[in-house]
Amino acid sequence: MTAERVSRWARRHVAVGALFLVAWQLAALFGAPRRTAVALGLYGFVLHTVVGKGYALVPAYFDRSLALPRAPAATLPLLTLGAVGLAAAPTAPLPRAAAVAGAVCWALGAAGFVATLGWTVRDNPSGAETGTGEANAERRRIDRLANAFVPVVLAYLLAGAYETVAVTTGLPTLAGRGAAGASHLLAAGVGALLVFAVGFRLLPRFLVASPPAPLVAVVLPAGAVGPALVAASLWGGVWFRVGAVAESVAVLGFALAFLALFRRSPRRRVGFYGPLLGVLAGVAGVALGLHFAFAGSVAGGPLAHYRLNLLGFLGLTVVGVAYQFYPPAVGTFPGAGDRTALVSLGCLAAGLGVEAAALLVGVAPLVAVGRLVALVGASLYAYLLLGLFRERYGTR
Repeated sequence: MTAERVSRWARRHVAVGALFLVAWQLAALFGAPRRTAVALGLYGFVLHTVVGKGYALVPAYFDRSLALPRAPAATLPLLTLGAVGLAAAPTAPLPRAAAVAGAVCWALGAAGFVATLGWTVRDNPSGAETGTGEANAERRRIDRLANAFVPVVLAYLLAGAYETVAVTTGLPTLAGRGAAGASHLLAAGVGALLVFAVGFRLLPRFLVASPPAPLVAVVLPAGAVGPALVAASLWGGVWFRVGAVAESVAVLGFALAFLALFRRSPRRRVGFYGPLLGVLAGVAGVALGLHFAFAGSVAGGPLAHYRLNLLGFLGLTVVGVAYQFYPPAVGTFPGAGDRTALVSLGCLAAGLGVEAAALLVGVAPLVAVGRLVALVGASLYAYLLLGLFRERYGTR
């Protein structure tokens, strides 16, 4: 019963994340303020999904059961209301009040998630006990290394939550870079680092292959230090450059590791194409970041960088992994199947590619075309995921 409760509420987090993905693409298409788009995409879509799957995966990876099974149900409304408040703030009649309410709600939800996982793994904080069975004994070294960086992810989540509250309320900030500092702590420190840490445990098992161990040893430390350096020194100076290099090394190393896994794998499932497209977008995104650090910004570059990393690297990876956990092919409702899933991934990737290229060359009509195509992909993802949940689990 406890495991089923956790699974049920984890699915609900993922489902709400899918709705936020659609809302984010709609907001982008109709020219909503950047802060609204970031709230919907980062605080809503990416981090809702991260929290939902975190409740389900992290305890097992630390050879524990979730200590507080009711926590996912308690944090879901806080995170949802928080993301909605942050998204509505730029256009609300009382923007500061909406932002403060949203930031506080979201931070409480994030703190509840961290406290729950922290209490769950309190006697195994480094993840030395991995729950890895004898059949996968050769994976234990990488599993322990990956586990060791999960507490770093949780620390970044607390830092990003505090920074979000501090920026909206006027409290002293950690990074001193406003909302951009908070979003970098959360996107790179939580989203990307968790993709690295959990990905090095999850993806090799999905693909039945092993990643190159030296790349794992490089990616995780670089992905841990990069976000703090970047967030604290946006948009210039030697530490900004060091942070940009560290984050680029992490993303490029993860891309090479995943490409090696993909090439070695005897399997070809639709979900694998999400991380494949995601790492390619991520490499393009960090390449723009390196350009900002060493040569300066370019017209359309910051927006393209944000979309390539958030919708591309994180978004496509999240969608692909979701399809692996919740295979569309098992559904019997209209349109359910791998073909529709592949179309959704293709629309997200193609739309993002068109949008990013159009932003960089300054062709505004093509930006809208790209966002419209990405909206189709997001809508198909939400349709498949919610349809599958309804068909297989009903109201459970």
